[in-house]
Amino acid sequence: MNAVTCPVPARLVESRGMAHDVERQSLARYLDDHSLRHTRQRDAILEVFLDAEGHTTAENLYERVRGKHPSIGYTTVYRTMKLLCDAGLAAERRFEDGITRYEIMHEHHDHLVCTRCGKIVEFECGMIESAQDQIADRYGFRILRHRHELYGHCRDCRDD
Repeated sequence: MNAVTCPVPARLVESRGMAHDVERQSLARYLDDHSLRHTRQRDAILEVFLDAEGHTTAENLYERVRGKHPSIGYTTVYRTMKLLCDAGLAAERRFEDGITRYEIMHEHHDHLVCTRCGKIVEFECGMIESAQDQIADRYGFRILRHRHELYGHCRDCRDD
């Protein structure tokens, strides 16, 4: 099988590029706009989420939050993650394994998912984006959103 190269080099997405101040201000605006209370618990959960690496579960966030703030419960973490998604600060992802994970909202990207170890790699490729646009144009389709997930085995899990 021939390898397909991406004329616009694929690049791994750096998801920690934004300063925490921007996210804190964005959450504060969202809470004000929706007449919701600004709490220390929400701030603490936001900070832990922003410091998390990659795609994290509510359970994983809860364990991290509990280590710093033992009085914050799982339900508070779960509800705050829903709030962060509604505010556009987090994205909820469900991959083939059915586990809900959260990631920081940033520029569009796609995913490579290892079905053995669960590793998730984020990438961007202009060739893929261009092909999607061309296909949509050919069929008179206007794309509102999409998810592109490729499932397989990572370098460490491959048998060959």
